[in-house]
Amino acid sequence: MTTPRRRAVLAAALAVTAAATGCSVPEPRRTAPTADPAPGKPIATAGERRALLMQFSAHPDDDLYFMNPDGQRLLDSGVPLVSVYVTAGEHTGRNRIAGMPETPPDRAAYSAARHQGLRQAYAEALGLPRFTPWRREVLTLPGGRRAEADILTRGARRVELVFLNLPMHTARRYMALPALWHDRSLELRTHLSAGSPVTRADTYDYDGLVGVLTGLLRRYRPTVVHTLDPDPDIQVGDEATRQRDSEQPGYADHGDHTAVACFTWAALSRWVTDAVRNGEPIPAFGATAFRGYYNRHWPKNLPPEVLKEKAARLVPYGGDPSWECGNPSGCGDYGVGGDRPLTNRKGWVRSTHHRWAGARPAVTEEPDGRLSAYGVLGLRAVRWRESAPGSGTAAARGGTRGASAPGGAGWGGPEDLGGGPLAPALGSAVLDDGRLLLFGVRFAALDGHAGPNRRELVLLEQRSPGGPFLAWRGLGNPERSDDRGRRIGAPVAVTAPDGRVHLFVRNADKGVSTRVRAASDGSWGPWRPLPGNAEVQDGLAVSLDAAGRVHVYAAGRESVRHWVDGVERPERLPLSGSTVATAGGELFHRPPAAAGLLGPAGDAGFDGYGDVVAARSAALGTVLLGTDRRGRVQVRAGGRLRTRTAGAAAVTAALHLGARGATVVGLGPDGHPWSWQP
Repeated sequence: MTTPRRRAVLAAALAVTAAATGCSVPEPRRTAPTADPAPGKPIATAGERRALLMQFSAHPDDDLYFMNPDGQRLLDSGVPLVSVYVTAGEHTGRNRIAGMPETPPDRAAYSAARHQGLRQAYAEALGLPRFTPWRREVLTLPGGRRAEADILTRGARRVELVFLNLPMHTARRYMALPALWHDRSLELRTHLSAGSPVTRADTYDYDGLVGVLTGLLRRYRPTVVHTLDPDPDIQVGDEATRQRDSEQPGYADHGDHTAVACFTWAALSRWVTDAVRNGEPIPAFGATAFRGYYNRHWPKNLPPEVLKEKAARLVPYGGDPSWECGNPSGCGDYGVGGDRPLTNRKGWVRSTHHRWAGARPAVTEEPDGRLSAYGVLGLRAVRWRESAPGSGTAAARGGTRGASAPGGAGWGGPEDLGGGPLAPALGSAVLDDGRLLLFGVRFAALDGHAGPNRRELVLLEQRSPGGPFLAWRGLGNPERSDDRGRRIGAPVAVTAPDGRVHLFVRNADKGVSTRVRAASDGSWGPWRPLPGNAEVQDGLAVSLDAAGRVHVYAAGRESVRHWVDGVERPERLPLSGSTVATAGGELFHRPPAAAGLLGPAGDAGFDGYGDVVAARSAALGTVLLGTDRRGRVQVRAGGRLRTRTAGAAAVTAALHLGARGATVVGLGPDGHPWSWQP
């Protein structure tokens, strides 16, 4: 027990420490964003916004290593890009040149060289010469803070880079951003990058950073948001390897990545919360989180052609000391130049993984023949409906991208179903009576200062086929602690012939947990792990075979793992690069670093990269949906391959097999659905 005298001594010591470090205890902070599952809020419509991609990175180069090729594909399609870098990237201040003696540390110069590298990389991404001049200006932020904004346009295409320049390290805090997330009394002073138009430093505390990120979201109003991983895998390894690879203790990522991701998701939640409080429409954006150092721990998933394109974006970023770029501080991050992204043993560039795999619309056919699509928009579940059966596809053929006009054909606007704040992936299952179940992962709490940081699985159950829904219901978490509970993956589910619903999710041990809903009364049994202790990646696949048995597939470290009715099969399946797909109990997957797709008969004739969706019907057999090596949506059915070459870009897409045949329903970068019947 602490005595009154000892409490007084501790208080005095804390006061002295705060004065010595230049920190002050801030005013009571704002309440953290809280869950808001109630439905029925207005949502901004497509006519009220333009497509815009906004990326949030901890360091210069995080977007190039971990968010491409997704970001590059949207930029190529004409979507403007705003990329925000929270730290200055100053690290030790040494811009290392291979084979040359180390130079004296100069943090301001190294930060400026990395910023110059980004300008070179994004100039080439726009198809311009790498040394094209940018417009550089000062951006005024909430609280009177300032940031550098660098802007480059080519015709209608536009890139804006925003540098907040918080420090990576301080004299007392080696990992400054993780400390800011946890420590309410901490303030950080920004770095001044050499040559920047920002000439005065600012200070940030926890609320200041959340407020600035929220202000940037409000200013630019993105429709697509890319972040890093707020909940990286638990990773136990030897300390020497961890330190050499810059991974935080116990987890498979850099501590700055995790902290900036948490700050960004807190800002996204606050943006939505503020809109609700002010009576404004919910901002309509889709969010995707990307794995970071996770990439080095698993088989690689980019085929050579896609990898070559991704790595090429890092060459101008890395630069070279012989270049004449016009920046006295340096022409890039020299340790990343040339072929080093491809020769680096860590292999970060060789994969691109989504934190919540399978974030695609859930598509159902309503009793009147219309299609409904369900997804996450503004961190909330939403439903889009065709205005008439087949109208979405008819509108797309007419060149209107499926947009709905009053009294016209196409897809209607989003209907808010609540549930937020939700991770982007929804699982689904249809009951025997035609009612839909939706499953999501909710950010039940997302608070810094050692406050709660909690995830829970949630359920939305339809009252009647095609009709309204019951209230959201919590399904708990297969993990017992908040920290382990943050590591769960995206839910997948299927309804068995006996009417029971089987729900599956990746757990913190990188295994699979399941929970089953009874057919008789809808009650849920307890969480239990599937047998076996080999680790798997997220992106589980589930289907029924002709006998009604439940098949679950997951990509493991040495082979694909396979369970049938909860029992692991002993046969050794091939190794998969990333996620897997299944239809009728059959497995489809891509080998590591390969474009080809393997099916039950060998090569499925479906080259590409990224996630694959498989579905099966009596009329069409097995139908496959994925993307080709250029990122275009493609479908294979009946031995015929079709590629979508026109219309809005696809952020994600789903496959529906029904009376009209195979229909692809995608979400465009403006957050509105489109349809395509190949």
